[in-house]
Amino acid sequence: MSSTEIHAEATDITANAKKRYAAGVLKYRQMGYWQPDYVPSDTDVLCLFRITPQEGVDPVEAAAAVAGESSTATWTVVWTDRLTACDSYRAKAYKVEPVPGTPGQYFAWIAYDLILFEEGSIANLTASIIGNVFGFKPLKALRLEDMRIPVAYVKTFKGPPTGLIVERERLDKFGRPLLGATTKPKLGLSGRNYGRVIYEGLKGGLDFMKDDENINSQPFMHWRDRFLYVMDGVNKASAATGEVKGSYLNVTGATMEDMYERAEFARELGSVVVMIDLVVGYTAIQSMGNWARKHDMILHLHRAGHGTYTRQKSHGVSFRVIAKWMRLAGVDHIHAGTAVGKLEGDPKTVQGYYNVCRESHNRIDLPRGIYFEQDWADLRKMMPVASGGIHAGQMHQLIDLFGDDVILQFGGGTIGHPAGIQAGAVANRVALEAMVKARNEGKDIVNEGLEILRKAAQSCTPLKQALDTWGEITFNYASTDTSDYAVTPAVA
Repeated sequence: MSSTEIHAEATDITANAKKRYAAGVLKYRQMGYWQPDYVPSDTDVLCLFRITPQEGVDPVEAAAAVAGESSTATWTVVWTDRLTACDSYRAKAYKVEPVPGTPGQYFAWIAYDLILFEEGSIANLTASIIGNVFGFKPLKALRLEDMRIPVAYVKTFKGPPTGLIVERERLDKFGRPLLGATTKPKLGLSGRNYGRVIYEGLKGGLDFMKDDENINSQPFMHWRDRFLYVMDGVNKASAATGEVKGSYLNVTGATMEDMYERAEFARELGSVVVMIDLVVGYTAIQSMGNWARKHDMILHLHRAGHGTYTRQKSHGVSFRVIAKWMRLAGVDHIHAGTAVGKLEGDPKTVQGYYNVCRESHNRIDLPRGIYFEQDWADLRKMMPVASGGIHAGQMHQLIDLFGDDVILQFGGGTIGHPAGIQAGAVANRVALEAMVKARNEGKDIVNEGLEILRKAAQSCTPLKQALDTWGEITFNYASTDTSDYAVTPAVA
């Protein structure tokens, strides 16, 4: 059946109430979930899904099924639809196209009326869009590639509690990326030794140290002990360097009561930042955003667990969507990939994630995976965090890829330094300032970067040692998640 015939059939049934509401089973497109003539309104939530139908399932019917099952439909006709404003409540699949270069997969554009969602609730938004349909049998796989959140809905969210601009003002650090490091080993240190790592890293020139995702309150180190020793190290490093310093104290806990207790103690000790893990869930993230906003705290989000549903191209949720949800929910930092480190990430795709975090208005940018324009309505900007297998020898690549508004976190690349933690921090700070200076002087840091680093290392033994240790280390594997799009000839 051609698309014209499908459209005619669906129009005939939806226009005829007797046929539409006769008891029994209808195709989803016949129930009104396929509307190829629909023009999305400015207040619609728009989604782009990557659909892989089962053999014999028509892609248009699959798209209509996704629209139906993520809004009002069930497997059979229900007459109670007529007790509602059903034409508004139905999601509308309005365009289906083959994914370029990927046989058997289709992009489906679906529009949702704003009235389907509770204001200011990521939990409700996600329960609707991804709550049930990802287990639908007629689909082999389904992925949410991108979303357009209308300004009317954006304005119901509070966004980051501090934001990128105010964070820089509080820290009094401008014109360069911020530097951080994750304490290693992740697990097993006593509170006293943990605090020593914090002190040495910060005294050596880092702006932040951090807990990792899985350090909470284990038998070898209770959370209260860690907080006390960490803040002792932070305060001593601040006094020694004259700079504002911080360490992301992970307040993730079993209950919200635990998390609030830990966050309050961090604030009482004078911390400027607390940290949570993505796995605590959307409601807990928004609650912690409210707490951080009330107490003028920076809120750091580790994206722990995201790879279980963001990494594969055919099924799950793209990280660009997670980044959008988290900017709405209200966090100040989010781990967003490095492109050159040990974790998954195509450079252009990762740049797209950073743009979602930092831009006031995202333009359509298919090479970077941005399929919709997104007006953030002056919602505060998030600071993206690059961490995972990076070292001083990649400084030119990182600054070229991500610019200044980023936190560069060298965990093993600080703590694994042959001359110790403080020397590792010195190496990173010198590499950063040398590269920023070269860039500001107009030098081609991409092509001259290694030479710039070697020259700086002539007067900085810790940097020379870092380059000698890690200078040739790379993680060059093919990315599993890249943007799929068709290049069309430019119009003269």
